[in-house]
Amino acid sequence: MLPGMLGKKIGMTHVFSEDGRMVPVTVIEAGPVYVTQIKTTETDKYNAVQVGFGEDREKNLTWPKFGHLKKAGLDRSLKTLREFRVADASAFELGQEIGADIFQPGEKVAVVGTSKGKGFAGSVKRHHFKGQHMTHGYMTHRRPLASGATGPQRVFKGTRRPGRMGGERVTQLGLKVVSVDAERNLILVDGSVPGAIGSLVIIEKSNR
Repeated sequence: MLPGMLGKKIGMTHVFSEDGRMVPVTVIEAGPVYVTQIKTTETDKYNAVQVGFGEDREKNLTWPKFGHLKKAGLDRSLKTLREFRVADASAFELGQEIGADIFQPGEKVAVVGTSKGKGFAGSVKRHHFKGQHMTHGYMTHRRPLASGATGPQRVFKGTRRPGRMGGERVTQLGLKVVSVDAERNLILVDGSVPGAIGSLVIIEKSNR
């Protein structure tokens, strides 16, 4: 069984549990994905399965990608290709379709996505600095103060400074699958997941 799935973030809603609690959930279109390549220890030194997700126009494919999909026996233009490590790659076939039914309600998952880009942000918003007083003669307020001490006379690498915020790969751990709609390839995950609506996410089975 595939240990993960490619999907698209649809949006957020809420459902009610059996004891009447309202649970905020994120709706994810999980698949279907199609097996485009099978890697084994004999040919690639490790076992993995490459899958493709999302429809794209054929004219947007590069020639190498077009030939790669044709070699897998697929007559569709897949937009995104990713691979997952597996213990036994012989259980998969080229062109095989895999849907959201690999997940079960109550199962723990981790969702990987690209966080929303916020543009240039100051240190208070970007790193949650406390800031200065708004009164009593202070004139710095939210501005960062000295970042290079007198001794080294330079700014150390890794110093938290204002800069571009967001647009980074984020892994959200400890999420639980609330519901699975195998017919429409939709899963409901409790809480929020990184990324904007319509963005690509990777749902991985996890015990963490």
